[in-house]
Amino acid sequence: MHPNDSISDGQPEPPVDAAEAAGAGERPEAEAEPAASVKRRPRGRTALIIAAAAVLGVAGGIATGYGIQADRAPTPLAALSQPDLAYPAKALPAGQEPDPLPASQDRQVRTEGDLRKLIMPRPKGWQEDKGLTALTQDGWMGVENYAMNFENEEYMYGDLLDQGLRRVAGASWKKGEYRAADVYLVQFNSGAAAAALAEDQRSYMPQKRAAGNGGTPIKGSAEGRYYVFPAEREAGYLPFYQARAIFSRGDVMVDIHIFDSAPISEKDIRTLAERQLERL
Repeated sequence: MHPNDSISDGQPEPPVDAAEAAGAGERPEAEAEPAASVKRRPRGRTALIIAAAAVLGVAGGIATGYGIQADRAPTPLAALSQPDLAYPAKALPAGQEPDPLPASQDRQVRTEGDLRKLIMPRPKGWQEDKGLTALTQDGWMGVENYAMNFENEEYMYGDLLDQGLRRVAGASWKKGEYRAADVYLVQFNSGAAAAALAEDQRSYMPQKRAAGNGGTPIKGSAEGRYYVFPAEREAGYLPFYQARAIFSRGDVMVDIHIFDSAPISEKDIRTLAERQLERL
């Protein structure tokens, strides 16, 4: 038992008056010391002061940097590795000019001449096919006639002109009763256009005509490929087989086709493609 506790006699204790309790030094909780009143600083004003200081700091740094750079002397450029120019200041005397590149090394010289002469010679055992000759004038083919080789003829006609088609040389041969071959040299005003058309046709092959066949690379060509398509069959007609080779060389795109009612071997189309590539 705590020493300050009193023993109860069993009688209820009288109520304690609030005043007496206050006099005794006990305060109600409601009358506790009031907390000190604190006046809060508005947040917006502090944020504005910090942002203004940051802007002033950046502006001051930039201004200081420009000032330092402006006061510095210009940095001299590095000296050229060669004291003199590579070409002579005066034209060479007559007879001392360097010889022009031979046609075998200057690809543009080869294609600037008669494009028909760059078509490979007719293979042994083949004969000229008058069918294609009827669409050409002495080996030249109009853009509208070449566009007939594509499914969307009207679109290809406009696209070829937009890409800067310059001219088309063509040749057609036949062997036996049903085998035929067409060779087209399609020349553009730029090598980029020739390469773009070749790539466009190659990307179309696996989707439509080659039935998933990605083709086979042509030896000696960076991007050229040849394709052997599955037979197309229709009731009442002989089966139709086709092979195709596509590549570009400079500003010329080469397009070779073989048609037959009998299967076409890879060697047949590969041989024509490699010979035409060597010709260019």
